[in-house]
Amino acid sequence: MFVAGEWRGAATVLPVLHPFDGHMVDTVPAASLDDVEQALAAAVQGASTMAATPAHERCRMLLRAADLLESRVEEMARTISAEEGKPLAEARGEATRCGDLIRLAAFEGSQVRGETLPLDASSNGVGKLGMTLRAPCGVVVAISPFNYPLMLVLHKVAPAIAAGNAVILKPATQTPLTALKMTEILLEAGVPALGLQTLTGEGSIIGPALCADRRVRKVSFTGSSEVGRVIAAVAGVKKLSLELGSNCPLVVLPDADLDQVADATATSGYINAGQVCISTQRVLADRAIYADLLDALTPRVASLRTGDPFADDTQLSAMISPAEAQRVTEWVDEAVDGGARLLTGGERIGGLLAPTLLADVAPTMRVSCQELFGPAVAVTPVSGIDEALRVANDSEYGLGSGIFTRSVDAALAFARAAQFGTVNINSTPLWRADLMPYGGLKQSGIGKEGPRYAVEEMTESKTVIFHEQRS
Repeated sequence: MFVAGEWRGAATVLPVLHPFDGHMVDTVPAASLDDVEQALAAAVQGASTMAATPAHERCRMLLRAADLLESRVEEMARTISAEEGKPLAEARGEATRCGDLIRLAAFEGSQVRGETLPLDASSNGVGKLGMTLRAPCGVVVAISPFNYPLMLVLHKVAPAIAAGNAVILKPATQTPLTALKMTEILLEAGVPALGLQTLTGEGSIIGPALCADRRVRKVSFTGSSEVGRVIAAVAGVKKLSLELGSNCPLVVLPDADLDQVADATATSGYINAGQVCISTQRVLADRAIYADLLDALTPRVASLRTGDPFADDTQLSAMISPAEAQRVTEWVDEAVDGGARLLTGGERIGGLLAPTLLADVAPTMRVSCQELFGPAVAVTPVSGIDEALRVANDSEYGLGSGIFTRSVDAALAFARAAQFGTVNINSTPLWRADLMPYGGLKQSGIGKEGPRYAVEEMTESKTVIFHEQRS
């Protein structure tokens, strides 16, 4: 791990296991609370260095990092597949996308602006000049999840650096190797040694110490709602961005193109073994086309090829651990026992759960009302847009959603009434562009990602007033 300007080990190491067959890919240090303290002290120094580094220099660092990353896409992709388990084609897609993500962050960091204030709109402001300035937060703690170990690291680290902060990165315990390689790239690109530190280890041990420390001004976390609530409780007075759980719905109205819906759902429900915050988990299909949609969707899901993530024809591989696959299997079995129909899938070997499709799912079943985070889609019949909205919104989560319809009126009604941070019209909840604002409502979190919005959240506004000096 990289702490206080040096690469170091630790007395205890943690294995990184390949999800498909369980072999040990590598080991990483298990950071101690002493490592945390050294990282925090170094980050305070690093924050001064970063704030004093002109925006154009920070921009150049990141542009160099983007070029370096793009020269190592295959290496990064293979590391992602080895530690996270997603098919190599998906890992290549993740790695290929990240160069432009870094460039977007570099640009936004160079465009931070304040504003002038019309103080003379108030009688006591006559003769005074007011303005706002945006300044870096200082020390940013970035805690990233396992499912996109490169892209979601960069959605935090790149804007933080672009805005002039020092960053302490804590990657997911299961997938630290990609983050360590990205740390090497950023340092090679010229990021000051104290401007970025990467601590590996158990989040339950080092996470609370990082988040609670008063020297930290900003915490950016992506992960479960349960952990998010712990962070909110211990963080104290500081800025928080929390991207938490979800159970994204997809509404299908009678005028939808069912082949388009089936193709999209067979991708959006099962990519990365369903381990995506904006994966399609719930399909709410109008009763008029319910049976036809199931007929179109079932063979597409059944035909998804499972296996070794490094095999060329694999479309779905193992979940992050056998325990997670077992949990999802139990939820599926529970739904079937409660009256849902298993149309395909449901078989599990270790961490590999066959792509699973359930019909006649009651909205109160766990596969529908909680965050599944696995390769299964629950289909529920509804009658019309009003019932679809009611069922879609009847959730503690509110991250992503989608609707398929040819009706502009229905699409607009859904967009206005849907209680979700993102609404996709004629696409699934899965679609995301890296530059757009991204974040949820309700228990799906607070704050926004996307380079422009992350830079804003990783800076703070100061108000400056010039008063006339008496002669």
